[in-house]
Formats: sequence, C-alpha cells, structure tokens
Amino acid sequence: MAKKKKSKKRSPQRNTSTARPHAGQSPVGFVSSRARGGSDTPAISQCMIVKNEEKNIERALSWGKDLLAEQIVVDTGSTDRTVELAESMGAKVFHFEWIDDFAAAKNYAIEQATGDWIVVLDADEYFEPEDAKKLVSCINSVHADPKLRNKHKIIGCSLYNITEKGEAISISNLTRVFQNSGEFRYKGRVHEAIYNNPNDVLWVSDIKIIHITSPEIRAELGKVERNIKLIRAELAENPQNLQMKGYLAEALVSTEKEEAIIEAENLFNELIAEGDSQKAGDMITRRAYNYFIVKNAENPQKLEYCKDLCLRAMKIFPGWLDYDYFYTIILNGMGEHKQALELAMQVEKKLANEKSLANSEIISAKPYMLHVQCLMAAQKLQDTEKVLKYAALILSKEKNLTGILGPYIVTQLNNGKSTDELTEMLGSLYNLNDPQDLLIIARAAKDYGAIQFARQIVAMAGERRG
Repeated sequence: MAKKKKSKKRSPQRNTSTARPHAGQSPVGFVSSRARGGSDTPAISQCMIVKNEEKNIERALSWGKDLLAEQIVVDTGSTDRTVELAESMGAKVFHFEWIDDFAAAKNYAIEQATGDWIVVLDADEYFEPEDAKKLVSCINSVHADPKLRNKHKIIGCSLYNITEKGEAISISNLTRVFQNSGEFRYKGRVHEAIYNNPNDVLWVSDIKIIHITSPEIRAELGKVERNIKLIRAELAENPQNLQMKGYLAEALVSTEKEEAIIEAENLFNELIAEGDSQKAGDMITRRAYNYFIVKNAENPQKLEYCKDLCLRAMKIFPGWLDYDYFYTIILNGMGEHKQALELAMQVEKKLANEKSLANSEIISAKPYMLHVQCLMAAQKLQDTEKVLKYAALILSKEKNLTGILGPYIVTQLNNGKSTDELTEMLGSLYNLNDPQDLLIIARAAKDYGAIQFARQIVAMAGERRG
C-alpha cells in the first residue's frame, strides 16, 4: 500500500488535507526541463479539483492522457466513482478536505505538479484533439525561446460555453495555462482567478476550451446555492467588493426567485451607477449592462432606456461587438431599419475576422442572432435579396425555425423558382433523405400557403419511409 504523501506546509487554517498518490508512476524517465537545467521540450501537468464528477472525469482526462507528462486530480469528497475512474485513467489522485474555498483546493493541486507548465481545467471542461495539439505546440514554442518564455508566462485561450446538445451559449477569454514557477496562485473562495500582469499573457484565441454547462446542470449539482453561500462569505469580509456583488447578482438571477431577482437588480444597478468598469472588472460590469438590455429590449416602452444603457456601455467598452448587436435590436424596435441593417452588416464583417471574436462574448457564439436582426430589417425594407440571404444563413444553424423557413419558401416561389429548383436549394440546408427534415419543410410550406409544394415534399417523405 502506498504511503500517504505529506502535503506541503501551508497556513494552519488550511492544513486540513491528506494526499493519496495514485499507485501508478509518471511516464518512464520523466524529469522536468527545469530539473534538467535546460530548455528542452517542457513537461506539462494538468491539474483539476473534483467532487462527484463520474459523468465527466473520463472525458476531462482523455484529451491530455497521451500528450501530458502527468494528470493530477484532487478530490474534495466524492461519494461516487470519480476517484476510481480517475485512477483507472492513470491520473495521480490526491485528497483535500473541502473548506469552502476553491482557491485553496486549486492551489493544493498546483503544489503537486512537477511539470514546467500547468493546465488547470474543471471536470466539465476539455480540449478537442486538434486544440490539444495546438496547445502543446504553443507551449513548446514559447518554452523553447528564452525571450518568449520570459515575456509570456501565461497562455490565454477562448472558453466556449456550450449546452449538452452542443449549442454555443457564449465565448470568453480565460487564463488557464501558466508556467510552474511558483509565481501564480489562485485567489478567491469562489470565482477564483490567477491574478497576473496582463503583459505576461499570450492570447491564442484559436485554442478553444470546451465547457459544458446549462441552468439544469448547475441546479442539479447545487452549484448556484453553493456559490451564493461562498460569495456572501466573501462579501461579509469585504462588503465593498463590487466584483463579488456582480457575481452574487448573476447567481441570484439564476434562481428565478422573485426576491432574489429584486436583490440582483439592485446589485447590478450599483455596478452600473459606479460607471467605472475597473472597480468591478470588465466582464461582470458588462453583464450588468447585458442583463437590463436583454430584459427590456423587446418592450417598446423601454427602448429609450435600453438605448441609453447601450450607448453608455459602448463608451466604456469601445469596440465590444455585443453592444453593436444589442443596438441593432433597439434600432429595429424603433423603426430605424436602414441604420439597423447597416450596423448589423458591419458587425457581420468584423465577426468574419477571427481576431474580433475576442471583442464579444454573446454574438460571437451565436452569430445567427445577428442574422435575425438583418432579416427583420431587410423584410421591413423589402430587400428581397437580403431577406433570402439571411433566412438561409439562419436556417443553416437553426433548421426548425418554421417561422423563417415558411416565408423563405414562399418568397422563392414568388420570385420564380420552380419546385424542383427550390427543393434542390433546400437540400443544402436539410437532409432530403431524412423524412423528419422533409416534414419540417412540408409543415412550414403548408403553414405559409405553399400547399402544392408541401404536398410534393410530403410525397417525398413517404417515398423515403418506403
């Protein structure tokens, strides 16, 4: 039986862990390049903290199993098969008694790492194979050049928040990869972060971390109530921490409870009233603006209020594309369709440039929502060419939107397309060998008066079913 590994000396209140290394060893012959005293290919350690993650742990470790020198899993009290599965994957497993402090647990995990570089991911996060290879290549390149190694101590990646069905929710930029120099440690009981000099970071937006999330998942795991408890503890120690107030507001909104939402809106208003994003941090300040704009943008009585918020946000965050997108919604709502279409098309061009993705959290993840605003404006302006263009773009991402598909079919037929030509065009958006896709087309055609075309598609669906 392996002896328990003593934890490194820490402050008395946090010296509450026991560590049990996995019986397996690190890859044969592994010695970090620091230990070798050279700048050879660097060893990379993956670190994560977990609790009851048997659903995610194998995927969380699979991406780096054959690429990394070691994978360190710190368990904070699992009662399921998380530890067993992690050990079976070859990870080094340690145990840490949970003390309501994410930073403490993550810093303990980091202390166990022996690699030159560390990658910290949560159990519901992972890299796709190509992005994993890109990351390793990027680390190798930086590490091999002393100038780059001294300049870029941290590598920043894009975090793609997606649902279990693969639908993108938002994109943000995070620092999860850094040199194991002892310089970087997490701070904060919750929403913990590595605090660093921004000049240390090399941002590589085309390396994507995939994060699977949804309100249902968070509720199932009890994350919302847990986070509210930890944030309130932080605020009890520092009542003026605007960033924590913003995080508390986000968590309260997600409970969907009336009293909680009232408290959340008061907190968000406090962030906006300060007017200086530096007091709370850019991300959480933007989310305060986002909350009120999204909530009220479809209310004709609130459009002036939303316009004012949007213009204020544009001044604080110049070039942030989400506010250009929100502004197109407001302009369409106010009947300024020409201006809305022009602005939306400008944003569309910027999104085509991958570098601009870093200047957006919402619309970069769901560009079809921008196309919806283009479509609405084009319809009001009776610009048939753009109506068809943007309807096709939307349907290529959301094929079940019969409210867009039906008018698209009718417009094409009214413009002289034959049923065979239209069927061929729809074949680029739908699987014409799938009866279910054909029935979506038939239903949309019928609902919008293209009865003959609907009958033809129903006949095709009958043939496919045999």
